[in-house]
Parts: sequence; C-alpha cells; structure tokens
Amino acid sequence: MLYQCESFVVDFYKDKIAEFKFCMPGSVNKLSQQTLQECGKALAELAQRGDIEGLVFTSDKDHFIIGADIFEFLPTFQLPEEELVGWIKNATDVFDAIEDLPFPTISAVNGLALGGGCEWLLATDYRVATPAAKIGLPEVKLGIMPGFGGTVRLPRLIGADNAMTWIATGKENRADEALKVGAVDAVVNQEKLVEASIKMLEQAIAGKLDWRAKRAKKMSPLQLNRTEQGMCFAMAEGMVFGQTKGHYPAPMMAVKTIKAAANQSRTEAMALENANFAKLAKTPEAAAQTGIFLADQYIKGVAKKQAKQNDKPIKRAAVLGAGIMGGGIAYQSAYKGIPIVMKDIQPAALELGMGEAAKILGKKVERGHMKLDKMVATLGKIQPTLNDRDLEGVDVIVEAVVENPKIKQAVLANLETQLPAGTVLTSNTSTIRIDELATALKNPENFCGMHFFNPVPKMPLVEIIRGEKTSEATINAVVDYALQLGKSPIVVNDCPGFFVNRVLFPYFAGFSQMVVEGADFAVIDKVMEGIFGWPMGPAYLLDVVGIDTANHCTGVMADGFPARMARQDKDPVAVLANAGRFGQKNKLGFYQYAPDRKGRLKKAKDAEAVALLSSICDAPADFDKQTIIERCMVPMLNEVLLCLQENIVASPQEADMALIYGIGFPPFRGGAFRYLDQIGLANFVAMADKYAHLGAIYQVSEQTRQWAQEGKVFYKVEGQ
Repeated sequence: MLYQCESFVVDFYKDKIAEFKFCMPGSVNKLSQQTLQECGKALAELAQRGDIEGLVFTSDKDHFIIGADIFEFLPTFQLPEEELVGWIKNATDVFDAIEDLPFPTISAVNGLALGGGCEWLLATDYRVATPAAKIGLPEVKLGIMPGFGGTVRLPRLIGADNAMTWIATGKENRADEALKVGAVDAVVNQEKLVEASIKMLEQAIAGKLDWRAKRAKKMSPLQLNRTEQGMCFAMAEGMVFGQTKGHYPAPMMAVKTIKAAANQSRTEAMALENANFAKLAKTPEAAAQTGIFLADQYIKGVAKKQAKQNDKPIKRAAVLGAGIMGGGIAYQSAYKGIPIVMKDIQPAALELGMGEAAKILGKKVERGHMKLDKMVATLGKIQPTLNDRDLEGVDVIVEAVVENPKIKQAVLANLETQLPAGTVLTSNTSTIRIDELATALKNPENFCGMHFFNPVPKMPLVEIIRGEKTSEATINAVVDYALQLGKSPIVVNDCPGFFVNRVLFPYFAGFSQMVVEGADFAVIDKVMEGIFGWPMGPAYLLDVVGIDTANHCTGVMADGFPARMARQDKDPVAVLANAGRFGQKNKLGFYQYAPDRKGRLKKAKDAEAVALLSSICDAPADFDKQTIIERCMVPMLNEVLLCLQENIVASPQEADMALIYGIGFPPFRGGAFRYLDQIGLANFVAMADKYAHLGAIYQVSEQTRQWAQEGKVFYKVEGQ
C-alpha cells in the first residue's frame, strides 16, 4: 500500500503503474477539505518516489467525483475576501500538484464528474470515460464559477469558445459530446474502463503518446491571436448578457476571467481565478443561489422521508380527463416507467391526449435523446380508454377534468363507488378547495390535491394539498408517486388557490390596479422582467396562463378571500376575457401573437387591446421603476407571509422553492423569503405602509409587523 486514508487508497495496479482509487464514505465521492488535504500529502509523497512511471485515478462507486461538499464549503464563503483567496489557493495547489507529477496521469471516468470532479480530471494528462459518463462545471448555478482551475485548464484543452459555453451554461455534457471537443481522449464500455486507461498510460510511458506536450499546452497561454481573442470574447460576453440580462454575475465573471488570463501562464491565470472566485463567493447572488441549492436539498429530504413511509407501492396509475394536461401527466408517468390508464368520455379527447404524449416523445427522438423503440415502449405504457372498468387495479388516480367543482365532485364520487377501498384519489385542481371537493366522498381520508403545473414535462413542481380529513398515508403515497415522476413535491394545507396561486393572484391584482390608473402594461412587463428578473412580466404571464382561466380563478379567489381579493370594479382581465381575448391560446390577449420562423409564438403590442382597456383606465400615466416593482411585489410578499403565518406552507424553504419551481421567481433573488431577508422585514413593512391606502392586499398583518419589530430573519445564516 503506497498511501491510505478514509477517502482514497493508492497502490500499485501493476508494475510501476499506480492506482489512486477514490472510496469516500457514503454513496458518492465528494471533495471535502480534509480529502483535499490528504490528497495534497499523498501527491507530494508520490512525486518523490522513483518506482512509479504512471498513475491512474479511479472510483469505487457509480460516479467518479460529483463535486465539492457544498455543505462543508459554504461556511468558508463567510471568510473575509482576502482569507478566502488564500483558502482557494491552497485548494488549487492540490490540483496543480496532479499536473506537476513527474510521470503521466490519466482519469478513468465513470458516471458523474462535476465541478471539482471535472476539475480533477482536467488536471490529469489523459481522460477515458464510459458512455454513461457526464462531465461538467455547474458552479454558475450556485452563483460562483469554477475555483479549482476550471477556467484555466478547460479553455486550453477544448478551446475558449467551447469552454466558455460549458462554464457559462453549467450544463452536464455526455461522454460523446466531451469526446468531440477533446475533453476526453476515449470512450469505452464500463467493463473495459480501467484496462483501456492503463493501455493509454502505457503508451504514454513508452513515448508513443507525448504526454509532456499535452501538459505543456494546459500551462501555456491560449493559442489565439489578438484578433481571434477579440472576436471570441466579444461573442461570449454578448451571449452571456443576452441570457442573464445582467442579473447573474457568475457567468460573465467566468468569461472575463478566461479573457484576462488568455495570455498568461498557469500560475498567473490561477491567481486570477482565485481572486475572482473569492469576489463571486461574497455576492448576494451567490448567497441566493447556494441558498436555493440548500432549500432544494431540504425539500427533497422532506419528500423522501414522507415517501419512505408509504406502504402502498405505486405500480399503476390513472388520469381522468385527457387533453393537453392529461396527456402530459400520462406521458410523465409512462416515461418514468409507471404504467398509466388515461380515461375520458370523449374519443377525441383521448386522441388529443395520446397525441400530446406522442408529440413530446417524438421531439426526444428527433433530438437524439431517445431511440424509436423506447418511444414505442413508452407509449405502450399509456392505456387510453373510455371504460371505467379499466381503472381496476390502479393505485393512484389523478382527476384532471374541467375546473368546475360540481363536475369534479360528480366524477370523484362516481369513482369512489367503483374502486377498491383505500385507492388513492387526487384532484389536479389549481384553485378549488380540496375540502369542498371532499364533501362528495365517503372516505375523504383517501383524497388530496395533486396540482401539476403546465407544461407537465418541463415544470418541476407538484403542489400536494392536504385536506382537513386527508390521511398521512394518502399524503405519503402521493408524495411517493410525485417523486417517482421526477417531480419536486411540496405539501401545503388547503385554502383557495393553495399556496402558489394564492400568492400569484394578489400580484396580478397589484398589476391590474396600476393598469387601471393609466400605467402601460408593456412598460410594467419590461420592468418586472428586465429589472426584477421574472421570466415573464404580469401581462405576458396572464396571456400564457390564459386570460379566460385567470378571469375564472380571480372569481374563485374573490369568493375565498372577499376582504382581500374581491374582484375590482374595473378589471382589465375581465375586459379582455369578455372580448374573447384569451391570451396565447387564441393569439389575442394583452398582446397579439404570431409564430416566428421556428414556430414559437412571439408577442407584439396590439392597438385593439389598448383601445379596449382605455374604456376602464385613467389617462396614460408614468410610474417610476421602483414604484412598479413595489406595487406588484408587495401584495405577493404580503400573501406569502400570511401563508407561513397560517401554516398553509410549512417553511420558508418550501415556500421559496414552490415559487421558483412553480412560477419562476427570479433565482438570483433566492425566493420570496430570502428576498425579504435581503431588503429587511422592517423596510418591507415601511414600503407596504406607503400603499396601505390602495387596499387590503397592501396592508401587512399584525404578525408581520411584530416580526419586523423583533428583527426577524427567515434564513439565520447567509447561504443556509
């Protein structure tokens, strides 16, 4: 044994070739500070030995290294910037030590090699991967950039253009993609991985492969002349700004770091990366985005705990009501391997539902992400039917018929009489109270809400709604099913609109009030998208949701919360709905829509909509940007606070992830509660008080006022 510790062992694999095998405790390999210290010691010892001619890095797990242990590293970000630079340099010295070994090195990459794991293999001279391997630098998703040499080595290995795309997007790259650009040197089957790596290492030792030249390239300036550099970096900066709108500093910092280091040696470039990594780690965006990661881990932990308690395995499911939503649910279940019955009373609806599933799968085949036989097999897991008897033997049923309480109650009551006792029933309703629907059932304990978001395949959130009489066994079963669908389930308690729609409609109400007062809805959209960071402004979002749908939901919310959400006498949404302008679904809403060259609907200002709204609106008026943000956001934040106070949502983490995953709350702000922490609850109360005269949606609760006086924060440690 050459070296051994808890995280890895080093020994001779064969004569003069050593194997450095990662075997960290737990199910995956993660780089901890202790591991990096031990690696530094081991590499220093290996460098001094005269009996090693080559070294292969391997993993004893399903993945190579999934990255750094973010839970351990986050507290380090609280260090003063100068100390943080010193800390990150100590870590990068370990990666430099790999590259400085006096013999050739190779990484045998299986499974995931992400973040620090990717940077580890970049430090070796050669890389061999299995077809299932995925390689990438996802640090920008945490508001930071690669800090262990990724911005230095990757551009010199695969070219600056490719490297900046990898780093700025944070995407995981398949082994075949990595091979095309030169990030790996070969792709071989799992059973031949180590053998192939050793053979390549032997060729390097024998001088058949020039490992010193490969290494020297990574230590030298980029091989681009000044003109090429100018074009390359200008395009990259433009691309990044176009994608981030300036809200996310990490991708741009990574590009600027690569640009500034283009003509530098490894030592100079690494020092620049160290300094810029430390700057990013201290930004509020990094705190917000790492906070999202931790909140996501939190909600996953809660869901997994609930799913483990499920004693009703979900082997077969059903969805009632085909069409776009039903087809999306059926697709998701079949795609994840759970056979599903899709029931409707209309053959045309079944055709639409099957067509929706086939369309989604067809796109996967077109893009090369799925083989045709897999598509056929997936469609085979969906059983379209008009017959109730085909529902026998299903473990969970998702009712997804029209959003009408009487129809839903009739469908659910009929189902209950035909199915075995204990069959789990759910309703994919977006606003109707679960307790109202449950009055039609003899066994309401077996019933809960299961609110999917459209489009089902793309939206990660499933809101699971606990009714007053819903049993924990039912909740556990539905959480289990949602996890098996690959979704992020969040359990909330029942109320009109549940959590996400309950807090969304006050936001729409604040927007509508401004429009009535003469604000230009397109200007509001521009501010809420370009400055606050929403993916769509309120007018655009209403068009996407559907003006008719939003108009109906406004009525439901008004009935549920008459004191706060009563329908306005002058309601822009109602005016457009009554005029038959239903949004994107009929290409007329606040905007008009027409397909672009790729078939995607593109919005444009419509004089007819402006004329219609002028009948209820005051003369055109200008609102400053900050007022627009406050008038839209205060009602939403007020409602978010009430939902926590009323135990509709159990924690700030669940609330924030529901808003990020459900309606696209800007991730760089970290969610509603982290945003409240950033502006300060006392400042928020003062802000809301400025608009209290506008109505109840702007008036804070006594609990909120008390919390503000107490200096309450929702995330006690930044990044936690």
